[in-house]
Amino acid sequence: MTKAELLSRMSNVELLDWMVYAEWEPFGEERADLRMGILAAVTANGGRKKGQRAFKASDFIPKFGPKEPQSFGQMMAAAKAWTKLAQAQQKNKRGAP
Repeated sequence: MTKAELLSRMSNVELLDWMVYAEWEPFGEERADLRMGILAAVTANGGRKKGQRAFKASDFIPKFGPKEPQSFGQMMAAAKAWTKLAQAQQKNKRGAP
């Protein structure tokens, strides 16, 4: 549904109600990421070593947004690493030594 379709089918009051509800009871992908981050942290903390820092949910939540620009050298190193990995995977598929 487009934004125009939504606004033609829903009143401003109902839209505001949904916005308030989302603040009280978050839903959607951000909430799902938080739930999975909590689960991952609990799982990881169950296996951490004595004295090791406890994991937090935020350690496992993906961060989106602008990334730092890479230099040409960094891009080339990444491309070479991916190429080497792809070549190794192809060799393994063929059974080559």
